[in-house]
Amino acid sequence: MIVTLSVPISVQATKAKKFALNLNQYRNAHYFTLNNAKKEFERSIKKILKELPKFKYIELEYILYPKTKHLVDISNVCSIVDKFFSDSLTENGIIKDDNYNFITRITYSFGEIDPINPRCDITIQGETYANHASTE
Repeated sequence: MIVTLSVPISVQATKAKKFALNLNQYRNAHYFTLNNAKKEFERSIKKILKELPKFKYIELEYILYPKTKHLVDISNVCSIVDKFFSDSLTENGIIKDDNYNFITRITYSFGEIDPINPRCDITIQGETYANHASTE
């Protein structure tokens, strides 16, 4: 089965502050801010998560669409999006764990600049359990 979805590359961590999902922010943030950002990320994709089948294992492809032409290290953003997304998949029972037995491949790439809808598109490819029909 193959599923493609879009997730944000920033979330509202506090009432006054947005949290950019990137390694620099993640490395320097207080654990309270990180926890809030992770919860908000999961909250923002909750509807998407409810529609996903349960997978035996998956491969993930992340395509980054930043807001500006400012040069960005793709893995700085995608690694944190992946961390939050993989944890959300596990916490919501989509996969049993986010180790290499269940996520067998991860790739990151650049899409294009999108000032209107900055995001990360994620393609999930994997084997679902028998009770879910394939839509390939």
